[in-house]
Amino acid sequence: MEIIGTLDDGAAYDVEITGRQPRPVTGSRRVQALVEQYTGKPVMLGPLGPRRDLDPADAAAVLALLRQHTTVIEVRP
Repeated sequence: MEIIGTLDDGAAYDVEITGRQPRPVTGSRRVQALVEQYTGKPVMLGPLGPRRDLDPADAAAVLALLRQHTTVIEVRP
């Protein structure tokens, strides 16, 4: 899954969520660092839940994290 978006400071990013170890997210190093920072912490998969601990191999959880902490512009399967 490919995600295009912007970070809080307006910097654009383009990442691929691979769901595979050792690099579950490829592309922007800043987004990779964000995913590493929140690994194991709860994220909301939707506005009302469910809540799930972030596993970098879980594409839905990584996308939810990006939607919470960045502006997601486009999602490509």
